[in-house]
Amino acid sequence: MTINNNSTKTSWTNSISAIADSRVISMLFLGISAGIPLLLVFSSLSLWLREAGVDRSAVTYFSWAALGYSFKFVWAPLVNSLQLPFLTKQLGRRRAWLLLSQLMIMLSISLMAFVDPATDQLTIMALAAVLLGFSAATQDIVIDAYRIESAGQEFQALMSSGYIAGYRIGMLIAGAGALYLASFLGSTSNQYNYQAWQSTYLFMALAMLIGVVTTLCISEPDIHKRGGHEPSTNNGLRFFLLFTTAVVGFIGCYLASSELAELLKQHLTQLLSNGYLAATLVELLRLLLALVVAGLIAKLLIKMGLVEKSHAHQAYIKPVKDFFDRYGLSAALTLLALIGLYRVSDIVLGVISNVFYQDIGFSKNTIATVVKSFGLGMSIVGGFVGGILALRYGVIRILFVGAVLSALTNILFILLAKSGQDIWLLYWVIAADNLSAGLASAAFVAFLSSLTNISFTAMQYAIFTSIMTLFPKILGGYSGSIVEGIGYELFFLITALIGIPVLFLITWVNRLLGDKQSN
Repeated sequence: MTINNNSTKTSWTNSISAIADSRVISMLFLGISAGIPLLLVFSSLSLWLREAGVDRSAVTYFSWAALGYSFKFVWAPLVNSLQLPFLTKQLGRRRAWLLLSQLMIMLSISLMAFVDPATDQLTIMALAAVLLGFSAATQDIVIDAYRIESAGQEFQALMSSGYIAGYRIGMLIAGAGALYLASFLGSTSNQYNYQAWQSTYLFMALAMLIGVVTTLCISEPDIHKRGGHEPSTNNGLRFFLLFTTAVVGFIGCYLASSELAELLKQHLTQLLSNGYLAATLVELLRLLLALVVAGLIAKLLIKMGLVEKSHAHQAYIKPVKDFFDRYGLSAALTLLALIGLYRVSDIVLGVISNVFYQDIGFSKNTIATVVKSFGLGMSIVGGFVGGILALRYGVIRILFVGAVLSALTNILFILLAKSGQDIWLLYWVIAADNLSAGLASAAFVAFLSSLTNISFTAMQYAIFTSIMTLFPKILGGYSGSIVEGIGYELFFLITALIGIPVLFLITWVNRLLGDKQSN
């Protein structure tokens, strides 16, 4: 893993002035558009559901709605291939998909706003949340492609900086902003007000106009001058039909296996004497089965000639094969294990963290101020510190330090659980947690980037980020049930202990990569 430094350095004057470049500003606004949806289906939604009286277990199950982020690599080739009727002709390939995904995000948030979880069935809310996760993940795919195609390699760092800054602003709007607004409009943990949350989510839907206006104002990348080509409409439609059929097969298999899953849970609970572990294992098996069925359907359709085998191979197989060819089977599997486990502690804890703060007596205003606003600032500081340290001491070393700090800061939550409503302790815990998370994230992003082949950047990076979040989000869906069974203190201890295998994996990866470089 090496860092590529330019031979010529840009002057401070030019660097600072480049921040005002229209492309950087555009990425800032697109980043805001990308940052808004995540918390509306994650932590902010958790607080809404909790105030409405929904059980913790059901609240955390909703985190699975964000699994769309974990499977975005599946339909990334579709976004790249399918030309949208009318929109593509008017706006171009990238802007058309950007506009469609942003409008779908607005629709999804609006649908969620018109469901009262205290009185209505949660099915519509769940479907809208899934649609929101899918639409937001699609927007991320398109923004990544747009960023790469809109500027040369030498300008990508500044483009990414604008995007990340905007993304955090969007998270602030949907996190602290949503909590402040819901509280201001009259909804509290002691006095639930559906209209307050409805107005809040409708406001968040309107906030997505930032992205819509930006999409309409920016110009389409000239992909022809960059050596790209426009995919045929026919191939795009074929890919769309393949994807849709596979998704229907996935959903059908998952729903059809519900009764069998409940039966298996009962038997496993008796066998393992642990209902939470049994439920987790069965749901993982159920998800895996649905994925296998979807894959078999896709394979059958390809074999029948719906999509040319060469196109499917180029889109899905070649990026994966390249990764295993470069690192070898043993090293590649170890790297994937590290990618899949590195963020487990933080993500699992994060699913139920807002509920925890509320349960020990903190108001939404306090959560918004300390956790969302102050915490976000600390994570930004941690990110810069992590980047500097990674440049100075190497990515692997800071990756290890980040994993240690993430585990240790999880233990601090035990002290907070024991102390209860201690505002100053909350500040210290949030500061430590977010500084370590920012540091770890900076090193981890650099690590993932180093593993990516420039020839398959979009697809391989999408696969890595999908693996990074898949298992933690599935496990996080059961965090509410686990807390109800063992309590917060033991739960936080377990999330800290999860980080120990990660330390061994980092050490092993460092040795494998060192051996590879020496050979």
